[in-house]
Amino acid sequence: MFEDKYKGRDEDELWQEYKRKQNQDIREHFVKKYAPLVKYVAGKVAIGMPNNTDFDDLVSDGVLGLLDAIEKYEPDRNIKFKTYAVTRIKGAIFDGLRERDWIPRSIRQKAKQVENLLMELEIKNGRPASDDEMAAALNLQIEEFNKLMLNISGTAVISLNEIWHVGSDDDEVSMIETLESPVSLNPDVLVEKNEVKNVIAKVIQGLPDKEKEVIILYYYEDLTLKEIGEVLDVTESRVSQLHTKAIMRIKAKLKQIKFLSEKE
Repeated sequence: MFEDKYKGRDEDELWQEYKRKQNQDIREHFVKKYAPLVKYVAGKVAIGMPNNTDFDDLVSDGVLGLLDAIEKYEPDRNIKFKTYAVTRIKGAIFDGLRERDWIPRSIRQKAKQVENLLMELEIKNGRPASDDEMAAALNLQIEEFNKLMLNISGTAVISLNEIWHVGSDDDEVSMIETLESPVSLNPDVLVEKNEVKNVIAKVIQGLPDKEKEVIILYYYEDLTLKEIGEVLDVTESRVSQLHTKAIMRIKAKLKQIKFLSEKE
């Protein structure tokens, strides 16, 4: 049985020592300390998943995310490990879901259609498309459009946890990092990485107010859809719709930006 001789030690000092020596006992200390965080995150993710989702699979994937977080955490940055770990754990869980391909192909195709349409309407109008405009373009009544947003919501839940690679595979920017306060960013970070963060942050800031609130509350404040509904005084299904539309807009805008940058 693992004896945690580091319990009670100053965590900042432990992180510095671990990064210097790669001491496996310290690593086990962090794994044991933050293991409950994996179940917490998996539980929150499971709330929005279909009934056939295996919770143990989510936890197993989350453990991989925790191990990845421990290896890649930079203690010199002004960000708490717990905040960083939640992002990595979520990302690993969603990677696992993606690999198991739990979303039907027909739903994925419909989501892609909506995403492309959003991009076309934004390019045409120079602003985010309204629900009415989207519904009309899809030849749907507004009630049918709202139902569609609920049906494709599963395709959107993974997106903000995806990683953008800048330069080498070891140089990464997650979208969640763009929601940090500017004072928490490492001043020595690469200029190119900051440019990517600024692009993503700008896209998020350009969302309609309600959708932007949902994104910040879900990914930064770490609230569940139900909790967000209570904050915004709307139903959980309405929050799911807002979240789906926000992710679709973000993906469409980033796709547009990447396409334009590649043409230059």
